[in-house]
Amino acid sequence: MQKTQFIKRLLAVSVAAAMFGSVGAQAQTASTQMGASATATTGSGTAKLTAADRKAIMDMAMSNMAEVEMGKMAQSKSQNADVKAFGQKMVDDHGKALTEVQTLAQSKGVTLPTELDAKHKALAAKLEKANGDAFDKAYTKQGGVAAHKDTLAKLQKASKAAKDADVKGQVDKTIPVVQEHLKHAERVAGGKMGSTGSSGAAGHTGASH
Repeated sequence: MQKTQFIKRLLAVSVAAAMFGSVGAQAQTASTQMGASATATTGSGTAKLTAADRKAIMDMAMSNMAEVEMGKMAQSKSQNADVKAFGQKMVDDHGKALTEVQTLAQSKGVTLPTELDAKHKALAAKLEKANGDAFDKAYTKQGGVAAHKDTLAKLQKASKAAKDADVKGQVDKTIPVVQEHLKHAERVAGGKMGSTGSSGAAGHTGASH
C-alpha cells in the first residue's frame, strides 16, 4: 500500500515538473521573440545609424530650415520680381524637403533642432538689417549661391559615406534639387550684379524655374 502511494506521488511530481518545464520553455520562447521584435524595431532607428548618417539628417534639416526662413525674408523685404520669385521657390521646395527630413528623422529616432544654428542665425540677422539692393545682393549671393554650394558639397559627401539606405535615398533625392537651386541663384545673382537698380532685373528669365 505504501509502495502504491509512493508511486502515485512520484508520478504527480513528474507531471508537475513536466508542466512547469513546458511553461518555462514557452515563456523563454516568448521572451526571445519579444527581444527579436524589439531588435527589429530599433534596428531601423538609432541603433544602426552611423555618425555620418546622423549628421546628414541634421545638415539637411538645418539647410532646409535656413532656406525657408531666408525665402520668407525675400518675400517681405525684396522689391525685385526675380528675387521674390526665387525666395518663394525656396520656401516651397525646402519646406517640402524639410517635411520629408522630419519624417525620416522620426523613423530613425533622431531629434532635430528647432532653431537655426549660430552660422545661419548670423546670416539671417545680416539679411534682416539689409534693405533694397543691399538685401537682394546679400540674399542671392549668400543665401542663394554660397549656401547652396555649401549644401551641395555636404550632400555629395554624405551620399558617398551613407550606410543607411533611407538616409542615402533622401540625400540622393535632394542633390538634383539643390543643383537646380544653385543654377537658379547664380542667374538671379548675375542679373542683380549687372543691374543698376533693384528693378533692373525684373524681366530676367531666371525666375521661371
